Amino acid sequence: MDRMVRLTAPGGTNMLTIVDCPVGDPGPGQIRIRQAAIGLNFIDIYHRRGQYPLAANAVIGVEAAGMVEALGEGVDTLSVGDRIAYAGEIGAYAATRLLPAWRAVRLPDSVSFEAAAGALLRALTVHMLFRRVYPVSAESTVLVHAAAGGLGGMATRWARHLGATVIGVVGSEDKAEIARRHGALHVIIGRDADLESEVAALTCGNGVDFAIDGIGGATLAKTLKTVKRFGVVASVGEAAGSIPPVSVYELGPRRSISLARPSVMAYAAHERDYTTAAEDCLQMIGSGALGTDPARYRLEDVSRAHDDLEGGVLQGSAVLIA
Repeated sequence: MDRMVRLTAPGGTNMLTIVDCPVGDPGPGQIRIRQAAIGLNFIDIYHRRGQYPLAANAVIGVEAAGMVEALGEGVDTLSVGDRIAYAGEIGAYAATRLLPAWRAVRLPDSVSFEAAAGALLRALTVHMLFRRVYPVSAESTVLVHAAAGGLGGMATRWARHLGATVIGVVGSEDKAEIARRHGALHVIIGRDADLESEVAALTCGNGVDFAIDGIGGATLAKTLKTVKRFGVVASVGEAAGSIPPVSVYELGPRRSISLARPSVMAYAAHERDYTTAAEDCLQMIGSGALGTDPARYRLEDVSRAHDDLEGGVLQGSAVLIA
């Protein structure tokens, strides 16, 4: 019997229940996947808490990798036995699942199931940030929060791959060393650090071109003060809680900065754009430039995995092994 993790109600990890649940045959345009590894992401925490509400008894998780087990009518772009990965489709916390065929992207031989499942959604997020929100280049100076974590570490590595100067923000000395290994040239330590003055000192008073804030809460207001005129801030998460309202007068006209609130789920919702971006990301993952080696948890240990992610224990990406 196949297993899946149901969210019985919004709340703590005690709301995550493993149940036996058979998966039927795929319908038209669908495939059935035997999942090998399932990505663990902060959006899963938001779904579990109820910050992003879901239907009752939903199956959370939005990315995984595995093998095609069956094809529905009309699917001619894949074959049974293909190694694939996907992101952006809720329902991933399961050993087997049905999936729209267009979501599945073939894995290069150089990419393992674990590497793909632990990195694809984050890679798509960075792809969106660097291609759509702000065109990062060798001339860019980028501020990255949680630069030792999953998304922050990947953004730091990718920005360095492009030749940019990265200023990382982390919570401890241990994490500062990790951020430096990712490629951060400068590291600011402590959530209570005076970001505005420290960034000013590191940039000769100019500020950064682009700041990536996955922390939310009261941190976003501080992040807005770190960018130069006509710079850009991307708010991509709420790890520290909901974000207070931001007045447009905090952005301009004197400061003339831009605030983006992009969604990787929206980025992954357009079939053509998603396929192209996912293929680009898998090539980057396969090249080793993003340094993906995820922590591994059994599906039965999903509650502990959430506790570790939410508590800041994880350093980098993680997967559930189905």
